Amino acid sequence: MYQHCIKRIFDFILVFCTLAIIWPIFLIITLWLYFANRGAGVFFLQNRPGKKGKFFKVIKYKTMTDERDENGNLLPDEKRLTKIGKFIRSTSIDELPQLINVLKGDMALIGPRP
Repeated sequence: MYQHCIKRIFDFILVFCTLAIIWPIFLIITLWLYFANRGAGVFFLQNRPGKKGKFFKVIKYKTMTDERDENGNLLPDEKRLTKIGKFIRSTSIDELPQLINVLKGDMALIGPRP
């Protein structure tokens, strides 16, 4: 219990300080994606199993559009991926919003991936 509490406090403080420093970058990327996705949302939420099998929503940047074919099915990923989305994925910036999951306590900085 003691180790868990210390780790949680350390994670929270480190992520809070990091977000306090990089918030302008976070804001610019969020606005950039908002306009690239034509107002269709900036964040993508995905259910992932966490500790003891409990599911939580992982927050990521939305790098694809919601375009569908004439039958209402989503187009293949390679057709929906935006140019900005390709850059954001290649630099792993799409993982940046997961720091919010760490603040919420859903994830930790160090440990197994969900």
